[in-house]
Amino acid sequence: MSISHHIRNYYEQPVAEEIQRQLREMQRRGDSGYLADIACVALNRLPPRYIRYEVDMAFYMSPDELVAMKTQISEQVSEAIAFVDKHGREDESDDDIQ
Repeated sequence: MSISHHIRNYYEQPVAEEIQRQLREMQRRGDSGYLADIACVALNRLPPRYIRYEVDMAFYMSPDELVAMKTQISEQVSEAIAFVDKHGREDESDDDIQ
């Protein structure tokens, strides 16, 4: 039996959405590799929260915990953007990031 199709890290979707939001506010875009690098850095700095269904998080967390989680996601994404911008990728050219 494979469980990998039944569970996921809750943070993956909110981190992806926050990356898009922050880059849109900065009026920037990036290729899929750049976005994936930011996501990996941010996700590795957040504690894993494995769920089967989205409702699991809403049901088991208080509104204050959900607000704190959103704040933590925003902070980690911001730091991840700065980290990736500073360190870059060897296979990227300056034209890839606009």
